Amino acid sequence: MTQPTAPPRDVPSGEAALLIIDMINCFDFKDGERLKQKAVNVAKHIRALRREVKAVGWPVVYVNDNFGQWHSEKSKLVDQASHTANVVTQQIAPRDEDYFIIKPQFSGFYATNLQVLLPKLGVSRLILTGITTDICVLFTAADAHMRDYALWVPEDCVAGMDDQRSGWALDIMRNSMSAETQPSTQLSLNSWIACLDAGEPVRQAQQ
Repeated sequence: MTQPTAPPRDVPSGEAALLIIDMINCFDFKDGERLKQKAVNVAKHIRALRREVKAVGWPVVYVNDNFGQWHSEKSKLVDQASHTANVVTQQIAPRDEDYFIIKPQFSGFYATNLQVLLPKLGVSRLILTGITTDICVLFTAADAHMRDYALWVPEDCVAGMDDQRSGWALDIMRNSMSAETQPSTQLSLNSWIACLDAGEPVRQAQQ
């Protein structure tokens, strides 16, 4: 039986994409200020990883909640967050070349065009970053795992309200979804990709 061919605009898989989840955020909810402080800490690591990803020409995709603003879009969300959480937004604001997807629920795949966009970009490997580890990052990882994406969730690039719950979520992603969770300060992008290409376990590697 002849296998169906991909649409001409599809490209061969093998590339990685960096997903930045819910970092464009006003933090105007209960305990939001506490999460904001954690987001400030992870933002610097995400920004460094973003530089690595862009250096090799791979896509950066912001996947962001609409926070109940159903008529909103990228520029409005960024502008609103800039006024209330300026430090985080300044560190990690999307650039013109970055993709920006608004999600209505926890998972970045649910009711969004992410599941269409990634194959069009030739992406088969995902680096998940952002907030919160035990909710939106975890749900996005689960949907990505069911779609056979190789996953890296650097533990220094994600944050949650509760450190214990974040650790529990990372354990689930590592043990049930085969996700790599080494921090970005101990594992380089090139080392992760090289091990995937070789079919070998990821080893500790300094950037």
